[in-house]
Amino acid sequence: MLQFAALAPPPPPHYTETGVTPDQYCQDKAAQSGSSFYYSFLFLPPERRRAITALYAYCREVDDIVDDSHDAGVAHQRLDWWRAELRRLYDGNPTHPVTQALQPHLAPCGLPQSEMAEVLDGMEMDLAQSRYLDEAGLNRYCHCVAGVVGMLSARIFGFTDPKTLAFADKLGLSLQRINIVRDVGEDARRGRIYIPVDTLQRFQVPAADILQARHSDRFVALMQDQADKARALYREALALLPRQDRRAQRAGLVMAAIYHALLDEVQASQFQVLTQRIALTPLRKLWIAWKTWLRNG
Repeated sequence: MLQFAALAPPPPPHYTETGVTPDQYCQDKAAQSGSSFYYSFLFLPPERRRAITALYAYCREVDDIVDDSHDAGVAHQRLDWWRAELRRLYDGNPTHPVTQALQPHLAPCGLPQSEMAEVLDGMEMDLAQSRYLDEAGLNRYCHCVAGVVGMLSARIFGFTDPKTLAFADKLGLSLQRINIVRDVGEDARRGRIYIPVDTLQRFQVPAADILQARHSDRFVALMQDQADKARALYREALALLPRQDRRAQRAGLVMAAIYHALLDEVQASQFQVLTQRIALTPLRKLWIAWKTWLRNG
């Protein structure tokens, strides 16, 4: 049997020798990604920014296991290592820089171990299946990889009304739907299609069209349907956000603004996502983040 220690994600080169702190490790991982997530928490107070950066780094670490692995068996073993590391984290003995950075924030932010573990459940789903039969199956996956992350983020940002967690879950579902639309081509090149089989059938788009990057009017109609679902979920999320928690949840609203600006660009391109990845420039992300932060202050 392989030892878990051998499967632990390696720290960056010379991590221990250079004295890089766990917080710096997480900051570097977030900055390198260029993700909209990174821009959404630039304006947070330092302590909350450290906490959300550590959470983001955790999500990136486990997501990379699935995206970068060519051996499902090894990927499962590495996810098992992270499950053991989560137990060590909540027992007070984390060994990875990401979990070491997360540890001081567990109690102040009320981050439940069960929600952290659900993120790993979503990664396991990615390894177990490359298609989803219906909306119910896709929604379960989206909840694990995005809705739960939204809830954990909301806990870090701070809230007074439990409805805010429902807002954060639904917001995560909306953003994940946008990811699915943007990444259709990239996912297909990995052999994955996240749009449910019954939806493909309803729009008469064979899986082979997506896997072979065949753009068509039917594909555009399918993508428009998915974009409409993302926007509907966003409206439902906003309706759930209690007024008294809106200011505290500004970082989530910033992320939503960036993602929905991206969705507008994807739609304006007539959903040319099978052979290219559409993205916003860092300057535009920063501008949207700043405007949205001030508007919700």
